[in-house]
Amino acid sequence: MTARTSNFVRAPERTLGPDNGAECSQHGRYTEASVEQFDGSKLATGCPACHFAGLRTAPEGSEQHQQALQVQQQRKLNALLIGSGITPRFRNATLQSYETGVDMQMARVLVRCRDFAEKFPEHYQAGRSLLLVGNVGTGKTHLGSAIVQHVIREHGAQAVIVSAAQVIRVAKGAMARNAQYTERDILAELVSFDLLVIDEVGAQGGTEYERGLLHEVIDQRYQQVLPTVLISNLPADTDPARAGELTLQDFIGERALDRLRQGGRAIRFTWGSARSGVTA
Repeated sequence: MTARTSNFVRAPERTLGPDNGAECSQHGRYTEASVEQFDGSKLATGCPACHFAGLRTAPEGSEQHQQALQVQQQRKLNALLIGSGITPRFRNATLQSYETGVDMQMARVLVRCRDFAEKFPEHYQAGRSLLLVGNVGTGKTHLGSAIVQHVIREHGAQAVIVSAAQVIRVAKGAMARNAQYTERDILAELVSFDLLVIDEVGAQGGTEYERGLLHEVIDQRYQQVLPTVLISNLPADTDPARAGELTLQDFIGERALDRLRQGGRAIRFTWGSARSGVTA
């Protein structure tokens, strides 16, 4: 069985124009392509021979060498951002664009998320996780996406945000007779990311299979001392005043919740929805 390259990370799309032939004054004609950029634009690839020469044969420190290095770094950054799972809706979701106004609770939440993002190497080394839980429309997905984008841009980490439903859908796809990947492949990929953010936990069915799958993802990352962020509209704990209501534990299991809390932090979004201002 040949496993697919990735079940969760996609590469930037490359498209050829109607006239894809381009001319380099030094190397002659080459095939020009446009590459999808994270901001939604397209960028021409330029002459591949010039790029190779700048990286491999130009004197180190020369302008040609420095330009080639910058292009290489830009391509790597763009690939990480495109592959992060951040949707176009949250492309501009940053720590700076999260508006707290004069709300002290929102300001405290932002400080904690900023600390996790800015000190990510420290949190990564400790395998420290986060729980972003609370009311609908309070900006949890905004901040989850902002953390992902920050650790990619500032730390060069591979960070990915996926929904719980996506994880489950891909895993169930492994059961198909003609599947080109196994559940083991899925778990291995989810454990390979420097940071994994699982959004909308609790929006799925909550079956025993789904709970076991999410527990396995969380537990394997815990065993490898890797940070995980979970986002949910459900409370992390049972409230005696709201007995009988579902909690995060019902969807990931008690042990997985305990794994996330060990050395981690639960950040509660307790204010009302503000979808007219802050998204998700």
